[in-house]
Amino acid sequence: MADKTAQTIYIDADPSTVMDVIADIGSYPDWVAEYKETEVLETDADGYPKTARLVLDAAVLKDTMVLSYVWPPDRTSVTWTLVSSSLLKALDGAYRLKPKGSGTEVTYELAVDLIIPMIGLLKRKAERRLTDTALKDLKKRVEAE
Repeated sequence: MADKTAQTIYIDADPSTVMDVIADIGSYPDWVAEYKETEVLETDADGYPKTARLVLDAAVLKDTMVLSYVWPPDRTSVTWTLVSSSLLKALDGAYRLKPKGSGTEVTYELAVDLIIPMIGLLKRKAERRLTDTALKDLKKRVEAE
C-alpha cells in the first residue's frame, strides 16, 4: 500500500457524538455529497457496521465498493479496508478521535490504490481532496445536530 494521506480538524462536540455520526453509515448520502447510496450489509454484536456497500460519485472516482470496518471497544477510532470494488485495488482508511478541550480532534487517514495506474501526485491530490471534504462535511453535520 502506498503512503497514506492524513488530515485533522477540530469539531466542537464530544468524541462519542462525533463517533455516532461516523457510525451512522446509512445517513452518509444525507450529508456527504460524494455518496449517492449506502447500505449496511452486516453489523457487529454492538450494532456497529461490519460491512457496508457505498456508491461513490466523486469528480475523480465513480464506483460501488464494499468496505469492512473494525471498531475498537473504546470507540475512539474506526478503521476500514476494501472488500470489493471495480476501480480500486485497495482502500485503507481511519478516523481517529482525540478529546481536545470541549471538543474533539478528528484525524482522517486514507490510502487508495487504483486498478488503473495513476501518477502519484494526482493520486495524492485526489486523496487530499477526499479527506478534506469528508472532514468538513463531518464537522458541519456534527455541529448542526
